[in-house]
Amino acid sequence: MEPDLFTAAAEDRQEKDPASSPLAVRMRPRTLDEVVGQQHLLRPGSPLRRLVGEGGGGPAGPSSVILWGPPGIGKTTLAYVVSQATQKRFVELSAITAGVKEVRAVIDGARRSSGAYGRDTVLFLDEIHRFSKAQQDSLLPAVENRWVTLIAATTENPYFSVISPLLSRSLLLTLEPLTDDDLRGLLRRALTDERGLGGAVTLPEDAEAHLLRIAGGDARRALTALEAGAGAALDKGEPEVTLTSLEEAVDRAAVKYDRAGDQHYDVASALIKSIRGSDVDAALHYLARMIEAGEDPRFIARRLMISASEDIGLADPTALPTAVAAAQAVALIGFPEAALTLSHATIALALAPKSNAATTAIGAALADVRAGLAGPVPPHLRDGHYQGAKKLGHAQGYLYPHDLPGGIAAQQYAPDKIHGKRYYEPTRYGAEARYADVVERVRARLRGDPPPSADGQAPASS
Repeated sequence: MEPDLFTAAAEDRQEKDPASSPLAVRMRPRTLDEVVGQQHLLRPGSPLRRLVGEGGGGPAGPSSVILWGPPGIGKTTLAYVVSQATQKRFVELSAITAGVKEVRAVIDGARRSSGAYGRDTVLFLDEIHRFSKAQQDSLLPAVENRWVTLIAATTENPYFSVISPLLSRSLLLTLEPLTDDDLRGLLRRALTDERGLGGAVTLPEDAEAHLLRIAGGDARRALTALEAGAGAALDKGEPEVTLTSLEEAVDRAAVKYDRAGDQHYDVASALIKSIRGSDVDAALHYLARMIEAGEDPRFIARRLMISASEDIGLADPTALPTAVAAAQAVALIGFPEAALTLSHATIALALAPKSNAATTAIGAALADVRAGLAGPVPPHLRDGHYQGAKKLGHAQGYLYPHDLPGGIAAQQYAPDKIHGKRYYEPTRYGAEARYADVVERVRARLRGDPPPSADGQAPASS
C-alpha cells in the first residue's frame, strides 16, 4: 500500500498512543464486515468485495467505482477498508489539492508497477466533483485500459459533476443515509471497544437520543460528539455521559422532538399552520426546530409542496413551482445546505397571498362523485374515433372551440346530474383575482349568455 493515504509515521504514532487519534479514526472499520450500513453494497460478489480480492479476477476483473452519498456515511471508510484488505498497490489523491500532474504521476507509476511487478493499482480520488472536465479527462485512458482501478468519492450528484465518459466506464454506487439503528450500534461499539472508549463511561438513553439527533445520519459527527461528551464527563470524574454534560460539550441544546412520536406531527402541524396564517417568523421557528432535531429534509419539503396547493393555490401561481424546486434541491444537496433552501421556500410560502379555493373545489367535486352524482358523459363529448361511433351518436354535434371566436363554445360539458354546479369559487386575493374575473366570463360564454354591451352591461331582454 502507498504511504499517501495513511502515512507510516501516523500509523506508528497511533499504535503507540491510540488516544492521539480522534475517536472516529480509531473506530474506523478494519474489514468490510465491520462497516456500518451500506449492506446493499457489501453482498457477496459486489464490486467492493471484488476490489478487496474476494471472488477472483481474471478476464472479469474488478470495475472502477464512483461512491456517491452525503458526508459521514462511509465513502472514505470504504476506501480505507479496501486499502487495508487489498494486496494491490493503493494510492490516494484529493481533488482539493491534486491536479493533472499528480494524476499522471500515479498513472505512470501504475503502469510501471504492473509491467515490472505484475501488481495492480487502486486509486482513491476523494471529492472528484472538484476536478474540472480537463482534470477528469486525464483519468479516462487509465480507467478504460484498467491501468488503475478507480475508487472516486463525491457528495454531489455525479450526473451533474462527473463527465459522462468517466461515468460510463465506472459503476455508480449510491450510499444510503445511515439509520438511527446504524449509528446506535456504532456508538455502543465505540463505548466498549478497546480501540474506542474501552468502557470508561456509559451513555444513558436520553444522551444517546440527543447524539443521534445532532448526528443527522453522519457517523463522523456522532463519534466526534461522543468523544467530546466523554471527555467532559471524565474531566468531571463522572461515570456516565449525562445529557447535561453532552449539551455543554457540544454546545447544542437537546431539542424535545421525537421523529416517530407526537412532537414530529405537532411541530410539522405548527409549521404548516404558521405558513397558512402568514406568520413567517413562527414558521421559521418551527422549521428550525425540525432541522435541529434531525428531521428528514424530504419530509419537510413534502409538507411545503402540499401547503403550496392547499393554502395558496392560484393566489400565487409561483408557490407550487417554488416548493417543488425546493424539494428537488433538497434531494440533490442534503443537509446542512438544504436548510437554506427550506428557509427560502418557507418564507416565500408564508408571505404569499392565501387561497384554499383549489382545495375546496376538489373536495366538493369528490363529495358529489362519492355521492353518486356522476351520470353518463354527454354524447357529443364521447370518443368518436372508432368504427360505429357515429351510428351511436357519439361525438355528433361537438363544437370545436378553436374554430370559434374567443376559443369558447357554448355547449354542455358536465353530465346532466351536475350541470350548472360551481365547484371552483376563486377568491380576490393576489393573482387569483384575475382568475375570478376570467372564470365568470368563461362560465357566461359556456351558458351562451349574450356578450356585454359597449358600456359593460348585458343587453336588456326583449
